[in-house]
Amino acid sequence: MNLQNQRSRRHFVTAFGLGAAVLSVERLFDRGMFAEQLELTRTAAVEEGPFYPTKLPLDTDNDLIIVNDSLTPAIGEVAHVSGRLLDANGNPMRNAVLEIWQCDATATYLRERPRKQKFDANFQGFGRFLTGSTGEYYFRTIKPVPYLGRPAPHIHFKIKSKGHEAWNTQLFIKGFAGNQRDGIYRRLGRSSDTVSMDFVPLAQSTVGEVATRFDIVLGFTPEG
Repeated sequence: MNLQNQRSRRHFVTAFGLGAAVLSVERLFDRGMFAEQLELTRTAAVEEGPFYPTKLPLDTDNDLIIVNDSLTPAIGEVAHVSGRLLDANGNPMRNAVLEIWQCDATATYLRERPRKQKFDANFQGFGRFLTGSTGEYYFRTIKPVPYLGRPAPHIHFKIKSKGHEAWNTQLFIKGFAGNQRDGIYRRLGRSSDTVSMDFVPLAQSTVGEVATRFDIVLGFTPEG
């Protein structure tokens, strides 16, 4: 499914995500609607890692909980991940592609599935979002889980924008017990604050969903 059609599928995902989920997280953190109101700090770059998919799934939209039109959702704690993509001057970046990928609830990445017997076939594992004029993005996925070798749960992000090489970072769970045992997280030092966010329970959810706000500030400005 291409980027232009991502909003047409499962309308409630966009409607809920960019409406209730985004506003709920902002209220919980007592943050303004626009990241310009916050102190502008560049987001730390974090390595891509070895698990970027070698073959992308047929479904690459921003809802990783449901694959195509399946009725069976992925296993895990549903997480709404939203934020704004900003350039070095704090301006929203439009027409940028955000990609995320992460392991499923069995700690298996898409790239590992061919050699694994146990994995969640109902988890998309990879998603994309094309930013509009406000720089907002939104994904519905699962709260990340740790796996062997990486005790800090995380979601990988790749940003693709015109005139710049792809840029990578990772989103971590703020205060998670395993963070300081994770070599990649420890090497970030104080800049880990820019990629560590709270995953907050959504009060209106009856199934224990959580949400997080992750504004990404890049160290460059877009071309054109």
